[in-house]
Amino acid sequence: MKLVIANKNYSSWSLRPWLLLTELGVPFEEVLIPFAQAFDDPEWKRAVSVFSPGGKVPALVDGEIQVWESLAIMDHVADTRPDLPVWPRDPAARAMARSVAAEMHAGFHGLRGACPMNLAWIHPARDRGPKVAADVARITTIWREARQRFGGGGAFLFGAFGAADAMFSPVVSRFVSYSIALDPVCAAYVDAVQGTRGFRSWRLGALAEPWIVAADEADEPVLTDFRPHLARSRALS
Repeated sequence: MKLVIANKNYSSWSLRPWLLLTELGVPFEEVLIPFAQAFDDPEWKRAVSVFSPGGKVPALVDGEIQVWESLAIMDHVADTRPDLPVWPRDPAARAMARSVAAEMHAGFHGLRGACPMNLAWIHPARDRGPKVAADVARITTIWREARQRFGGGGAFLFGAFGAADAMFSPVVSRFVSYSIALDPVCAAYVDAVQGTRGFRSWRLGALAEPWIVAADEADEPVLTDFRPHLARSRALS
């Protein structure tokens, strides 16, 4: 299989299936097509369209099969690898996992707009408005409920790492990057996701990338920039 992704530092949608495949041990070839300026660049779209009819990432090529959109890719993995815990086995847990994954796929635009994914920076805590606060409240409610009802078998939302965790992984990075305060249950969950082998590997790749996309570089104070190549260039300028 080939998984087509964009910049690891910015592409939240790419992170989701990449992390699921990595954590579940599914072998795949990574095809990274970076956007140097913006995700809607026509040249970038043409390159991606070779793999994805929609001209967006992520996209999965499995032999003659093409799958695009994060949730569709995860369902394809679940269909072709029923031995893997992509979704929980328990019907009630599976119903909730699918529901919250779809909710994540379609919603939380306040958080997404105000706090773009950027693994390189840590920003100080501040009030980012009622829409962000409402999204954070809903997400943390989901996490606490899933952990309380179905999380007894492990450190993740439904015990073992699965598709729902992969869908929320960019939110985990946003909560850290924007210093969003969390209750103990949610903070422990964030630590669990960040501690996975897959997330650590993705983050290292993100920090090593040379591409800077201005639209995803938040215009606000920053506590830390973890990109060593940029720190060196700034020191020399």
